[in-house]
Amino acid sequence: MNLKNYLTSRQKIIDRALDRYLPKENVRPATIHKAMRYSLFAGGKRLRPILTLAAAEACGGKIQNALPLACAMECIHTYSLVHDDLPSMDNDDFRRGRATCHKVFGDGIAILAGDALLTIAFEIVSRAKPPRRYDSFTLLREVAVAAGSRKLIAGQVADLEAEGKKVSVADLRYIHQNKTAAILTASVCLGAMSANATARELAAITKFGRALGLAFQVIDDILDVTQTSEKLGKSAGKDVAAQKATYPALIGLQKSRAEAKRLTKQAHDALKVFGKKGDTLRALANHLLEREY
Repeated sequence: MNLKNYLTSRQKIIDRALDRYLPKENVRPATIHKAMRYSLFAGGKRLRPILTLAAAEACGGKIQNALPLACAMECIHTYSLVHDDLPSMDNDDFRRGRATCHKVFGDGIAILAGDALLTIAFEIVSRAKPPRRYDSFTLLREVAVAAGSRKLIAGQVADLEAEGKKVSVADLRYIHQNKTAAILTASVCLGAMSANATARELAAITKFGRALGLAFQVIDDILDVTQTSEKLGKSAGKDVAAQKATYPALIGLQKSRAEAKRLTKQAHDALKVFGKKGDTLRALANHLLEREY
């Protein structure tokens, strides 16, 4: 497969669907809908929703059935970025290649835009056609748990509390498992669920998502200290400046790269149950390992 063409085509499908799901900019109150769209359509790579669609295909499903779930996860991811960038959090002025939401619309509207993106995600999930094995309640619970105080928010809290402190590898893993890997894992699990995955397939996809999510964040940590802001589309060197807990800070660049490779192999191993149907997920895992931004 041509991965570049695959990514581009999936991004277009997802963007068209997101455009349908979100209120238009002129819907009252216009300011909030402009802010939501500003952040959501700021040129994100759509990694999480693409993984949702690829997981559905690996389980023999149709991408149309997975599309609402994919879009919901992108809304949640974008909400988390909008709030992460706020002065009271990571205080960043630059995201996805342009000024962050609060720099354009102010802190208050940025907070509300993040709230609205999180909330609309559940509305979008409610529109998904539930498969035979997984009802709407199961799908909604998967999203709610991943975005809640024991997963995504847990990781964000632990990340804030670790700033400027010495942490163990176990503590760092906890941060990454929850702040990053939980949403990525939920993304692939929802794709599998939309395809009516068997218990064995869902267990394999879950293992894949957890390993890939950790590998993704390790690479993110590496890129923060090796790439420029222009290349990343966000402020480089922020982790060092804020004394964040990261893999390079804790174990060094060389060991961090080795850890990313080890986790990517774990992700590959989890896909054995799918045979050739897992090839797209394998290609995506390799792509994320080798990315430079």
